[in-house]
Formats: sequence, structure tokens, C-alpha cells
Amino acid sequence: MHLNVYLSGEIHTDWRDEIRAGVAAAGLDVSFSEPVTDHAASDDCGVAILGAEPNKFWHDHKGAMVNAIRTRKGITDADVVVVRFGEKYKQWNAAFDAGYAAALGKSLIVLHGAEHAHALKEVDAAALAVAETPGQVVEVLTYVLTGTLPGAQ
Repeated sequence: MHLNVYLSGEIHTDWRDEIRAGVAAAGLDVSFSEPVTDHAASDDCGVAILGAEPNKFWHDHKGAMVNAIRTRKGITDADVVVVRFGEKYKQWNAAFDAGYAAALGKSLIVLHGAEHAHALKEVDAAALAVAETPGQVVEVLTYVLTGTLPGAQ
């Protein structure tokens, strides 16, 4: 079995690399896609491509719309969507991605620390798994693909 996994959410830590490394070490048949994780490029893509905007609202709006093309494609094509909520920033876009994935009936794994459990209770309720570490995400994907539990030979 092969899985297409979309990695959404927080862009300030290496959680995506941890999941990729864990999946590679486990020898799983997984393809990954993700949003643009270069913060400046993501913020400025709309005006860089479609022209300058003197009003910050329209500057951000253009960028959000261009980024949405990639995000919608990635989520639509995914078998599993992993959405990471980090500690440092509020990721409204991540919450939107989780809702979009849930509305499409995608298998959703939410990834966040215990400190966000209350704030994300509605998002967590839409998920099929709520993980606290990238390693747990890898273990879920391993189980889904192989039917083996962590530590089983």
C-alpha cells in the first residue's frame, strides 16, 4: 500500500524532517507534499507574481489566494493530512487546513503538545489521531501501512 501524506501547519521547526526521516527509516511507501515553508516567499508570492499592492490587506490577500492553489491541490490529493500546531505562533491557516481536510473526508492526524489540547478540542475531535510527537505520527503511518505495533518485529 502507498500513502500520499500532506504535511500542513507550523513552519518554524523541523517536525517535517523528523517525520520524513522516521518514514524512511521504517521503509514505508509514503510520498509527501506540503505548503511553501519559506515564510517570506509565502507571504510575498502574490505581489511578486501578480504585482505590488500598497494596501497590506490586499498584499496578504493575493498571497493567500496563490498559496491556496498549492494547499487545495495538496490536501485534495492526500490520503492522510497531518496538521501541526506549534508552540510559538497561532496557526490560523493550520486550523483552516484541518477543517478543509475534514470537510473533504480526509484521514486527519493532528500534531500538537498537551498545552494546546483545550484550545484545539474541536479540531482534535475531527481527527482520527491526535499525536504529541512526530515519532507518534510515524508510528501511526507504520501501523496503517504494515499493521504492526511499535517495537514489534
